[in-house]
Amino acid sequence: MNNTWKIYMLTLISFIVGTSQFSIVGMLDKVAASAGVSVSSAGQLVTVFALGNAVGTPLVMVATAKMNQRKQLLMALAIILVGIVTMLALPGFGFLMASRVILGVGTGVFVVTAYGIAAKLAPPGRQGGAMSNVAMGFSSSLVFGVPLGRMVAAAFGWKMIFWAIGLLSLLATFAVARAIPAMEGEGAVPLGKRFALLKQPRIMVTLGVTFFVFIGFSIVDTYITPFLKAVMPTMEREISIILMTLGIGSLIGSRLGGFLADRIGKVRTLLGSMAVQALTLALVSTVSASSVLITVMLLMLWEIACWTFGPTQNFNLVSLAPEASGIVLSLNSSFVQLGFAAGAGIGGIVVGGWSIMEITWISAVSAVIAAVVAVFSFGLARSLSSARG
Repeated sequence: MNNTWKIYMLTLISFIVGTSQFSIVGMLDKVAASAGVSVSSAGQLVTVFALGNAVGTPLVMVATAKMNQRKQLLMALAIILVGIVTMLALPGFGFLMASRVILGVGTGVFVVTAYGIAAKLAPPGRQGGAMSNVAMGFSSSLVFGVPLGRMVAAAFGWKMIFWAIGLLSLLATFAVARAIPAMEGEGAVPLGKRFALLKQPRIMVTLGVTFFVFIGFSIVDTYITPFLKAVMPTMEREISIILMTLGIGSLIGSRLGGFLADRIGKVRTLLGSMAVQALTLALVSTVSASSVLITVMLLMLWEIACWTFGPTQNFNLVSLAPEASGIVLSLNSSFVQLGFAAGAGIGGIVVGGWSIMEITWISAVSAVIAAVVAVFSFGLARSLSSARG
């Protein structure tokens, strides 16, 4: 197998691994019913996954810094398999929560390691494209994993999708062991050096923008299926199609972010993205009871705006610390996952204490807070530039 096919193989496995994270969103109501808990409690499965990813991944990467990258990849798949076995074999909601933490750690370690291996397998000058392929595999799981989980859960029960992920992960383990050569790791960045960047005000404030944007995203995304069921109670079969449509919106947004950043600049793109998020969610809250079609169109526009933010924010952070781009992007990834965790937790409080229909208002408020923090961040940047001048 030549290196190009090895990169494609990593892309496919990234899709499988990503599906373990995103598929549960599409069947949250069914998981809740099966476990005998409320939908708001089931939403915390997203919280603990994200926390496991954000906190566990850097710790494991530091602890295994001397391990070659093929072994790291195999270890990540082994962790994922342990998580799936825990989910399928052990009874009770507590073990289900524990399995999601394990899956979060395994997924994070796999994706980080797969990026590094793909870059080394690529020919000179094409490392970025190879890493983009792995990223596309993972993000595609958001497009297809959520509706796929919904369809499989409706036909065979929610655990069936994890039986499939487990089997495919086992096959992936054999494929990695056979096809991926042993590659020495570059050594993990010590946690002290990683966190030292947080002492820089511009970076810390900018990471705060990421945090609030993904709180807002997670509040709605985690509970999107029960929200759609509340808006369109007689259209159960159409929900999978709508979920796939929203996933396609995320791909459009990922592409649109880079395009707009080049055309109108990163500041306008970021602020525009947050403004559209807040506006569309406020409109969804207003029209959701009267028009299903307009609600879906607004949610599609919201999804595009959310994912327009992602690549533009990465570019923004790299421009703030070009000498430490890898570290700052890793920190941004952790803040994304922390936002996912906080958003799922806040959404659970809203759903459990008030109404599922209130999540769009709370998410809109988070987007407004993110925009205010962003304006402060850009003002701080101008102040520091003037001081240097």
